Amino acid sequence: MRYKGVAWLFALLASLILAACGQQTPSAPAGGATTQPAEQQLAVGIVLPTRDEPRWIQDETRFKEALNQAGYQVEILFSQGDSAREKANVESLITKGIKVLVICPHDGTAAAAAADAARAAGVRVISYDRLIRETEAVDYYVTFDSFAVGAQQAQFLVDNATGAGNPLYLYAGAASDNNAFIFFEGAWSVLQPKIADGTFVVKNSSEAVALSSKANLTRDEQARIIGQITTNWDFNTAKTLAESNLTAATAADKGTVFILAPNDGTARAIADVFAADPDVTQFFVTGQDAEKASVQYIIDGRQSMTVFKDVRVLVNDAINASIALLKGESPESRGAYNNGKIDVPAIQSPVVTVDRANVKAVLIDSGYYQASDFTGL
Repeated sequence: MRYKGVAWLFALLASLILAACGQQTPSAPAGGATTQPAEQQLAVGIVLPTRDEPRWIQDETRFKEALNQAGYQVEILFSQGDSAREKANVESLITKGIKVLVICPHDGTAAAAAADAARAAGVRVISYDRLIRETEAVDYYVTFDSFAVGAQQAQFLVDNATGAGNPLYLYAGAASDNNAFIFFEGAWSVLQPKIADGTFVVKNSSEAVALSSKANLTRDEQARIIGQITTNWDFNTAKTLAESNLTAATAADKGTVFILAPNDGTARAIADVFAADPDVTQFFVTGQDAEKASVQYIIDGRQSMTVFKDVRVLVNDAINASIALLKGESPESRGAYNNGKIDVPAIQSPVVTVDRANVKAVLIDSGYYQASDFTGL
């Protein structure tokens, strides 16, 4: 698989950077310090949205693992859900001489200012996992197939539904995150026909009910639905919203229920709420990211599925793209996403549905996690 070449790619990255800068490899004196300041060594800077979600710790860990194998440091900064801090992070990296910026924006539209600043400094910009919107200053978008994520989540619900009138509860990510729209668009493409034919009945969004006959939604129409079901990617918001939905629902709106949860953190919060309701006899709940806590939930039967996005592959794709840009080449892309200003060339990685039946084969046998990380496997 492609991620097995990560160490080689980083070694190549290091050699390209040194060649481009005309520098010799710095010697390492006692204590591990280098004889040259860190800013002279940086060619790639990475900005991630927050340390407070396990998903981004996964990304940081995978980047560091690959970088350590090559013996080369690339600075990784976190914006902690603050667009102003995100821009300050980017400006800090620019002053340290980076040539390529890999950034996962907190707010896709607000991040346009950071991308513009990088472009003005001659830095190439890779939007990582989330798309930066409303700017021409984005060179490539390295992402998982976000549409497929939502479609696979929805297909899992469809595959487990029988008969008609099945209660369906919809939840989405943050309205500030373009991915939330793409995930929902993918899910809607699968769910809408089954809502229209009566297989599912939406119980927590009047906007979704009003638009249930429409297969293709405009962004404004999606926003109307997401505005009612957003979790903001926040566990407590998800929990509170699920509690509110169940309080408003009748016993007839419960029983065996189907829940579109956008990611693993919100899935666990929502699942705990539904599991505590005595009128909910069974539930199917989706997720994504294959977080360790959710893998344990799946093993325990407390979460139904997750969409596995192999961060090793995404990191590999980001480094491949960085190397190509440093060499003055064009990374190989597949498809494009419109960010409101331009069609951004996309480098997309595949995703895999994981449930109790294949969790060991996909996540343990592949070496992504260790069996000792879980109980009852």
